[in-house]
Amino acid sequence: MAIPKSAGRIYLEGLCKKFPDASNIGLAKKAKQERPETFASVESARTLIRVIRGARGKQSIKQATQPRPKGKAGQVPKMPPSLAEPWVPIELDCKRCGIISDVHIPYHSEIAFEAAVKSLKKSKIDTLLINGDFADFYQVSRHQRDPNHRKLSVELKLVIEGLEWLRSEFPKQKILYKMGNHEERWDHFIWNRAPEIYDLANIRLDELLQLKRLKIEMVGDNPIMLGKLPVLHGHELGKSIFSPVNPARGAFLRTHHRVLVSHSHQTSNHTDTDMFHSMTPTWSMGCLCDMTPKYARVNRWNHGFAMVDVSSDGNFNVSNYRVNRRGEVWSA
Repeated sequence: MAIPKSAGRIYLEGLCKKFPDASNIGLAKKAKQERPETFASVESARTLIRVIRGARGKQSIKQATQPRPKGKAGQVPKMPPSLAEPWVPIELDCKRCGIISDVHIPYHSEIAFEAAVKSLKKSKIDTLLINGDFADFYQVSRHQRDPNHRKLSVELKLVIEGLEWLRSEFPKQKILYKMGNHEERWDHFIWNRAPEIYDLANIRLDELLQLKRLKIEMVGDNPIMLGKLPVLHGHELGKSIFSPVNPARGAFLRTHHRVLVSHSHQTSNHTDTDMFHSMTPTWSMGCLCDMTPKYARVNRWNHGFAMVDVSSDGNFNVSNYRVNRRGEVWSA
């Protein structure tokens, strides 16, 4: 009886078939990056690739399931294909875009969330950008979890209700949902626990949240361009970038470019100038979630949201707002 193949081997055989001319080490690095929990090291993935390709001695050639094409005498080696995936900005065609972030449903602030939506609705935005962490995904976090907290099924139900409410408040506006680090928890959970089912359609986050029905478009971690202004969730900049300084200055030090981020749950502005006095402004946004979770009872967070007006030439104006405990909106 044939011995069943492991999920790791099936995945590597697929890579070898898709990239027959790629080097063993190149495929091994890709495998380790995409499936860190499946392969203990790059070398272990490379060893299995050599078995699959029959590159571990003459005997292994007979057992190869994806043998590598033989080269011809005098053939000049060529550069291996790059497995890098492009990080392409998404240009958003709008004139007035409202931005909310870090709602963390079901651990949101009803007062702040409602105040932000009410203010943006009054401002007659044509586009709403959900800039990541709309959902919390507490029960699939890699951190320690309290079993008394809401079940994942309840979390998903409440997130969908939150999206339905947004669509009812903005029935004609374009709505984009950008993934933050909390949405990535879902992908990481599936990658680590059940990678074999990751390609199933009803496992994808956009399907779980019923975004097609709500006419909401989901985008990954790509920058969103509002004219000449890139918008990031903020986790793309790496860990601890916000700790030593205010978040907006931290974003400047990492990007050296005008940018608007969230993720830090703090409203801040920073402007730097070069030797010719050309200004580079950066902004960070407040959150719309509960301000005193168990993991951070004392913090420097504040509630807030933003709005960006974009002109036809790509220039923009950012309005960065705070929301106080009573739901009053302040200009930052």
